[in-house]
Amino acid sequence: MKIITLAITGASGLPYAVRLLECLLQSGQCVHLVYSQAAQIVAKQELDFTLPNRPQDAEKLLCERFGKFSGELRVFGRDDWYAPMASGSNPGDAMVICPCTMGTLAAVAAGLADDLITRAADVMLKEKRPLILVPRETPFSAIHLENMLKLSHAGAVILPPNPGFYHHPQSVQDIVDFVVARVLDHLGVEHGLVGRWGE
Repeated sequence: MKIITLAITGASGLPYAVRLLECLLQSGQCVHLVYSQAAQIVAKQELDFTLPNRPQDAEKLLCERFGKFSGELRVFGRDDWYAPMASGSNPGDAMVICPCTMGTLAAVAAGLADDLITRAADVMLKEKRPLILVPRETPFSAIHLENMLKLSHAGAVILPPNPGFYHHPQSVQDIVDFVVARVLDHLGVEHGLVGRWGE
């Protein structure tokens, strides 16, 4: 079982985050979840889903939503400085920010660890643990691209949610699964979401 921090920020793309969370829990991983206030707004807009303010309420609601799973879920508040991922002494195995706003990406690139999301990402970089960012914006400005390059040089994986179409997706869910499959690949988590190239 891996310990994976999943941070959800307020970019469009909440279906990616929810599907990723579901797949991680079903595959037996321990997920430490944290989300921004803007993510709560986007979840309501894109999924008609309310992410509660209190972490314990969110844990209960998400467990009910996903039903039985073999993994573990812990939800943390964005200002919970006692959360495990806030320290290099207990960083977990990997972190994903999905979707990742340009503001969050810029803050991580600049080392501005002023909430749990950006602090956890900062810890991942300094401890040389896998950090995957799923930036959801188009087009990218020169500033966005420079920040991504800076993070790539620092060891982060920049994984924009750009779906492929060679697997002939038949639904929006197929497109979501393609992106989530790429994130799971980079986390080293087995899945059967999409067929592999050449198979």
